[in-house]
Amino acid sequence: MGAVSSCCESCFRSRRSQQYEPLLLENEREAVADLLQYLENRTTTNFFQGSPLTALTTLSFSDNVDLQRSAALAFAEITEKEVRPVGRDTLDPILFLLSSQDTEVQRAASAALGNLAVNTDNKLLIVKLGGLEPLIRQMLSPNVEVQCNAVGCVTNLATHDDNKTKIAKSGALVPLTRLARSKDMRVQRNATGALLNMTHSDENRQQLVNAGAIPVLVSLLNSMDTDVQYYCTTALSNIAVDGANRKKLAQNESKLVTSLVALMDSPSLKVQCQAALALRNLASDEKYQLEIVKADGLTSLLRLLQSTYLPLILSSAACVRNVSIHPQNESPIIESGFLQPLINLLSFKDNEEVQCHAISTLRNLAASSEKNKTAIVKAGAVQSIKELVLEVPMNVQSEMTACVAVLALSDELKGQLLEMGICEVLIPLTNSPSSEVQGNSAAALGNLSSKDGRIASDDYSAFNDVWEKPDGGMHRYLYNFLTSVDATFQHIAVWTIVQLLESGDPQLISNIRLSGLLNPSIRQLALSRTPSATSSVGTPRSHRSQSQSYADTDAGDGQGEIQLLARRILEFVDGDVDGGLPRSVAGSHMAGSSVSSARDEELRRSVREAFSSGSHH
Repeated sequence: MGAVSSCCESCFRSRRSQQYEPLLLENEREAVADLLQYLENRTTTNFFQGSPLTALTTLSFSDNVDLQRSAALAFAEITEKEVRPVGRDTLDPILFLLSSQDTEVQRAASAALGNLAVNTDNKLLIVKLGGLEPLIRQMLSPNVEVQCNAVGCVTNLATHDDNKTKIAKSGALVPLTRLARSKDMRVQRNATGALLNMTHSDENRQQLVNAGAIPVLVSLLNSMDTDVQYYCTTALSNIAVDGANRKKLAQNESKLVTSLVALMDSPSLKVQCQAALALRNLASDEKYQLEIVKADGLTSLLRLLQSTYLPLILSSAACVRNVSIHPQNESPIIESGFLQPLINLLSFKDNEEVQCHAISTLRNLAASSEKNKTAIVKAGAVQSIKELVLEVPMNVQSEMTACVAVLALSDELKGQLLEMGICEVLIPLTNSPSSEVQGNSAAALGNLSSKDGRIASDDYSAFNDVWEKPDGGMHRYLYNFLTSVDATFQHIAVWTIVQLLESGDPQLISNIRLSGLLNPSIRQLALSRTPSATSSVGTPRSHRSQSQSYADTDAGDGQGEIQLLARRILEFVDGDVDGGLPRSVAGSHMAGSSVSSARDEELRRSVREAFSSGSHH
């Protein structure tokens, strides 16, 4: 806001000696005298009511331009020192002055209005009384001081949500966009600040885009002024929330990513933070996920991720999470040195969102490559998860258990994960209050129990070790899921039991065969075709739940699949056995009459796909 710094009292005294004084109307002469007296006692005078306001109003509505100037200057100085909620009786004379043809009156009146617009009640009343129209006219003024004050006032008015749409529809956006290119840095700051304030709703963002703001904002990312950089970066971050706008940016703004990556190295922490957040929003799209890596954005993001300043950690972690969605970015992120910093952030107890972003990124990095899964386990991710998962917030538990479920898809890593004792923390979490945590934990246990090519040396003793403990062990967990009203949980249980029986481990087979807890429920499921409720697990409700998809293994008739799997279990439990396997089994896969081995392989493949290709989020 341009400051108005003239002394009203000396202004009045000097003008009393000028030639026009005899031409003053009587009420104007009295108003001048009264105002001079009030100004001498300004520290104890309330200029917003009573006689002081009457005197200012008389001068404001005078036909004498000099008196109008004096009134406008007085309002500017008074409001600079004190801002309070005011009524129409204060705003009307200021708005009248705002419509003056005199540049000095315009300058001072817009300064006064901008000062008053700091107050919330005043923001609404100014717009209600028609203040936008004269402000727009003044934004078009050739006078830089007038432009600066008018734009500054609009910036203040635009901080109130109730005003934003009215400003967007008032015709203010086109002159604001033009003034954002002003050579005067004060005007540029105020204009870009106003444009930023208009980016907080879908409708207003669209109006802004239609006014041609995008290329202006992008070009100003290269401004030397930190405030302008911040306003433009934040505005573009908000604009990039909308998919249609990201498409326009991708088509027309080829230098956007390069500019934002450069701003992550700005001396200003707030600019660094907003640049990372803008890239995070852009990275909702594949094109930008790849482009950020191509522009060497990972170097700056890694530095921000290791900062001690929470907003930088949070913004960079959110950005890396989105960038990691693209399978082609998995290896570059790992090779750039992100694994250890991400694992370190798993224990960042000051902020649950940081923990979620970190574990979700690790999960994405594990999605497509055996090599990456191995690197993640080798870096200590699973050990950290085991130590932390029972204590972290539920949202983080959901992400951590989903990550283990993805890692457990690797046949090469299953034994290693079992040796680490990961089952000891997964089993208690199958009884979590959160259905997502329950489903993810059970899915991880199911993946650990499953193997494409079984060999005699496969060690399933880890499942025997946790058969009865902790918290009732695998035994109690499987019973709880078999008797659940949720068909998805029933399906996970019977599928997992089939995997355990197929292991050929005599102790496991004996444990299942002799279980008075499990077998009655299995028999009931083998006979029943009564539809059950299906879980939300596998039906993502947000971007954080896309691989909790054991339901996706359920091809077509879910209840029929459960019945068939239950019958397969009974072939083990009730059939004559030879070395722990029913006579109808060839090799390690059951080829009984209930479900073909081809069907079994299809089921395994769909589980793998649910936890790999669908795991990016």
